[in-house]
Amino acid sequence: MLALLKQFTAFAGTGAIATGIQYLILILLKELGGLPAPWASGIGYGIAAFFNYQMKYHWVFASDRRHREAAPRYALVSASGLTLNTALMYLFTEVLGMFYLLAQVITTGIVLVWNFAINRHWTFATRDR
Repeated sequence: MLALLKQFTAFAGTGAIATGIQYLILILLKELGGLPAPWASGIGYGIAAFFNYQMKYHWVFASDRRHREAAPRYALVSASGLTLNTALMYLFTEVLGMFYLLAQVITTGIVLVWNFAINRHWTFATRDR
């Protein structure tokens, strides 16, 4: 259990950099570009996911899975996280009328747990787990 907590902490820590990138892009595109929050958040998410892969592969999960296997899996998990992120942002901001930054914080927590679970058990899992 301690190893799982340590791994989740590393996952969240490396994700904090990507989250910072996503939030910066969200704010810039929403405030300066006039894009709706779900679109701005989705664009930020996609750009940030690109930066996350190497840290997750080498440091967080220390995967022995080949990149040609792990990278497409990571792309699928990132796409599912992007879909979940955008859908939740739409629900919170457009349907429920929530302030977009509060909505993004709640959404980030939900997507964090989703991405960790799927990446740990499918994307980067070693073949003998």
